[in-house]
Amino acid sequence: MSTLAAARPMPADRVRQSLVIAGTVVALIGAVVGSGFAGGTPIPEVAGGALSADATLLAPAGPAFAIWSVIYGGLVAYAIWQALPSQAARDRQRRAGFWVLASLLLNAAWILSVQAGQLALSVIAIAALLVVLIVAFVVLRRHPGDSTADAVLLDGVMGLYLGWVMVATVANITSLLQVAGFDGFGGSPHGWAIALLAIFAVIGCALAVWDGGRFAPAIASAWGLAWIGVSRLTGSLLSAPVAITAFAAALLLLLVALAVRVARPSRRART
Repeated sequence: MSTLAAARPMPADRVRQSLVIAGTVVALIGAVVGSGFAGGTPIPEVAGGALSADATLLAPAGPAFAIWSVIYGGLVAYAIWQALPSQAARDRQRRAGFWVLASLLLNAAWILSVQAGQLALSVIAIAALLVVLIVAFVVLRRHPGDSTADAVLLDGVMGLYLGWVMVATVANITSLLQVAGFDGFGGSPHGWAIALLAIFAVIGCALAVWDGGRFAPAIASAWGLAWIGVSRLTGSLLSAPVAITAFAAALLLLLVALAVRVARPSRRART
């Protein structure tokens, strides 16, 4: 059965489509500013380098952030697709559109807060972004799509977005704690990092089982974890145990997603 919820779009549908386009533009402007190309400070250099690759044991190496190019590209494609007349009245677009819009605005808010050197505000922004992406992901799972475009431009893009922001949230919170002088109650920083990676792996695996083994969130999270491992082996803040744990967690996420996918094949297109 088609996912069309109504024969005619309502004015609210046109408003939603327009706002998503506007939100995408805002997010792209924020990305350009955050990259340093438009007068902004590159994110690794803000707040005294608190978000650099060697700021904490859970900071990914610089190349990890290349995934943003894929995510932004996907969001632009989604914004164009959802603005088509054929998408205006679709129930799935109605249910997910404003959550995507909220994620775009929170993304820009996060960049603005780090540009201002406000790490505490940046943690609030990225935590809110993570919550919004989780809600969007739940909505999409409860209301499956029926086309390749749905699988790629909604499930795929939002899955990558969620998987990466999960890693970024952990890194952001760790940076704030470092700046705040948190000493881990006297415990080993390496031990704390390993414990957090283990917890992350458990959550990521649980997500893979719950969502039927969608690859996009697992791939994005595994990408971030792998670059944490690379950073701990090649950067100035070295830790072989943390690197091994990060690599193992990345591999585990991918294997669990694959195993669930094979064990529970879906009749619908999924990403």
